[in-house]
Amino acid sequence: MSSEGEKQNVSEIAKMGLGLDVCGLSRSVFSDLDACLECEVDMVHTFIPTSDVQRIHTIRKSREEVLDMAIRAVEHIKDHGVKCMFSPMDATRTDFDYLLQISKAVQEAGCDVINIPDTVGVFVPSAMKALIADIKKDITIPIDVHCHNDFGLAVANSLAAVEGGGRQVQVTINSLGERAGNADLAETVMSLHSIYRAKTNIKTEYLVETARMVERYTGVRIPPTMPIVGDNAFAHESGIHTHGVLIRTDTFEPGIMTPEMVGHKRRIVMGKHAGRHAVVKTLKDAGLEPDNDQLNEIMSRMKGISNKGKSITDADLFAIAEAIMGKVKKSERPIDLIEVSVMTGNIITPTASVKAMVWGEEKVGASIGVGPVDAALNAVQSIINGQRTMKLRDFKIEAISGGSDALAEVIIGVEDDKGRIMTARAANEDIVVASVEALVTAMNRILMIK
Repeated sequence: MSSEGEKQNVSEIAKMGLGLDVCGLSRSVFSDLDACLECEVDMVHTFIPTSDVQRIHTIRKSREEVLDMAIRAVEHIKDHGVKCMFSPMDATRTDFDYLLQISKAVQEAGCDVINIPDTVGVFVPSAMKALIADIKKDITIPIDVHCHNDFGLAVANSLAAVEGGGRQVQVTINSLGERAGNADLAETVMSLHSIYRAKTNIKTEYLVETARMVERYTGVRIPPTMPIVGDNAFAHESGIHTHGVLIRTDTFEPGIMTPEMVGHKRRIVMGKHAGRHAVVKTLKDAGLEPDNDQLNEIMSRMKGISNKGKSITDADLFAIAEAIMGKVKKSERPIDLIEVSVMTGNIITPTASVKAMVWGEEKVGASIGVGPVDAALNAVQSIINGQRTMKLRDFKIEAISGGSDALAEVIIGVEDDKGRIMTARAANEDIVVASVEALVTAMNRILMIK
């Protein structure tokens, strides 16, 4: 019972009519148990420390007292006709005989599920598998497992628990949790589905979408290299990798898991390791087909930029190719920005307006946003409504010179309704102007793809 606000939130969630069991977490204290029950949750998950280090130094109870509290908590929950899960907290550092004793006692008291938590993340997979298998010899109700990621082993330990006979696994979206987090939803589910060929009720095609939604709400960024849901999870740059993937995707991807299975997209990334096949494919998709000499020059210039420590955006590649092929025509750009204006402050909603030529026709758009940059980006997107649906995929900004008038470089990623992603950069002393210029460049490239 952390707060009245939290209690209200749980109560509202429990009454939403979701097609699942809403579970409330509670100490083995009657006031907390009753708070969960008052919220009308479907299950109460009650816990109490059982390891000597936690039992002695946090709740100051004897083993006998803890055993009695656990039994009474389970009986109280079951007396109210609600499902019960019980956790001997810090189970992996608990004396095994005592762990088994308390597990058997709560099972006899009517508990529905026993959860075995690796509370401080100190177990290894082989030990977890053996522990669950040993407990399962005397426990007939489902065994759950809750793993922390202090040593980066939360997913591995969760999978090992399943190998040992565990029926349920506790996970979090994007591995969020106390300290280094918990077992990640996407990694655990896709390992179970693709490697173990096990079944869950998770609709995996929504994993990436869900991860990004949680990223937006929490403000905790997903690392690009995060398995399954990270931007680089299905991105290829190395020449030998991209060549192989363009011929057959399972040459340098697992095969048993595809980007489509998790709601992701495969990307070919430009950079100093990029191979000719990847560059040719990317340019061809944009309607550019350089001859061999032109391609050599494009590759040389692109790698020259990369060797200076700069990332190559899609727009950079196309600009290089068009310059070498002599195809730079300002008149061909779908959007030609004329003017951007922004109004912001501490008492008004950030508002932006843009004027641009869109396929030769002057258009004016205006929008609000959570900040001046957001408002400007929304305004630009508003002037092509009906032409192509696009959404902002990525936004990065950094100062590339010092002082209050620092030059800011903005890199923007845009995705259209066909799943095509385009990145572009711009630099300006005005962050808003740089953002809009980068966005327009990316949108132009997408709109020019045939």
